[in-house]
Amino acid sequence: MANLKEIRNRISSVKSTMQITSAMKMVSAAKLKKAQDAITAMRPYANKLTELLQSLSATLDADSGSKYATQREVNKVLIVAITSNRGLCGAFNSNIIKQSTHLINNVYAGKQVDVLSIGKKGNDILSKTNTIIENRSDVFDALTFDNVAEIAEKLMDLFVDGSYDKIEIVYNKFKNAATQIVMTEQFLPIVPIESDSNVQLDYVFEPSKVEIVEELIPKSLKTQLYKGIRDSFASEHGARMTAMHKATDNAAELRDSLTLTYNKARQAAITNEILEIVGGAEALNN
Repeated sequence: MANLKEIRNRISSVKSTMQITSAMKMVSAAKLKKAQDAITAMRPYANKLTELLQSLSATLDADSGSKYATQREVNKVLIVAITSNRGLCGAFNSNIIKQSTHLINNVYAGKQVDVLSIGKKGNDILSKTNTIIENRSDVFDALTFDNVAEIAEKLMDLFVDGSYDKIEIVYNKFKNAATQIVMTEQFLPIVPIESDSNVQLDYVFEPSKVEIVEELIPKSLKTQLYKGIRDSFASEHGARMTAMHKATDNAAELRDSLTLTYNKARQAAITNEILEIVGGAEALNN
């Protein structure tokens, strides 16, 4: 009977785990809907703004005020790794850490590479082997454009003053609840759009290209970073919802398996007791 008690305790433990994972799945599903709507509505604006920015930058030289498009020899690189503050979301964080490590050890091997972490999980791992210039895990406490703009302004200052020759963003792009795509985007310098002889961009600029660029570039860069963090935020909830769904299914399978084992053990125990009673009765009759 001691074995039966142990199995009952395991079944009870698995049922408790199922309740937790099921509740976490429901919470993530509710948060995902809001985060998905936000990033879906933002993408067309952000993409068009980036396209316009790249087109303008391609027609200006460094002396015309396009200081954010200045191409320098890459010796110092800053990687902005966007992860989450919490775990239990499958490979969401590990994929970003893996990609950031690949960039540091392979793509930019032999160069000075520092990290600015957005998210506690990435900071905890990357800080063990790399230089973290700042950890901005607090941005998820109030994910607003103004809070992200503050980070973007610092990145722009670091590039303009020559602290870094190149800045890249690594984040998870939201595709759907089950799929997140690891993205590596160049933040600075701005990548000029490739000219296409078949496509002629005909813009009328007022007041002038230079004045527009001076106003547009900072706004576009802030929007680009905000989109990346918003993408990551939606991806986190999608990944957590999927992970908790799988955990709930696995717990259900384990519960059913343990219940079957318990029933078999109980039947075997009852059968043994009956055999003992019958055997004792036969012994008395003889």
